[in-house]
Amino acid sequence: MRDLPTLWLSIPLLNTLQQIFLKESAVRVSGEFGAQWLINLAKSPWFTLAIIAEIVCFVLWLRVLAQTDLSKAFPLSAVSYVFVLASAWLLYSEPVSALQLGGSALIIAGAWCVSTAPEERSIPRSSTKSAQ
Repeated sequence: MRDLPTLWLSIPLLNTLQQIFLKESAVRVSGEFGAQWLINLAKSPWFTLAIIAEIVCFVLWLRVLAQTDLSKAFPLSAVSYVFVLASAWLLYSEPVSALQLGGSALIIAGAWCVSTAPEERSIPRSSTKSAQ
């Protein structure tokens, strides 16, 4: 499929947007946790945007899963952690440690290794084949 790379990139981006929208929802809803707080949250445009981002992401994720192996597609979701870390630093001035940067580099490297692994060297499903 020609648009698979675009779908793959859109999923972590939408996950990141959803987290930003949820952060804004949490920051902007006032009061103590309870029924009124939940009502205020439900009325928040940020919360509505988070739900929309999640629904769109879910539909796109189903399209990716329909066209590729789960074992290659799922590591993509880990890239969201890197995008969220970068967004938190850029938008909210949250501190980022060297350990977080190193972990982010490992996540990207791991996702790349899994998603680009050649398919011709697959591991057999069962090593208990009967001799014929």
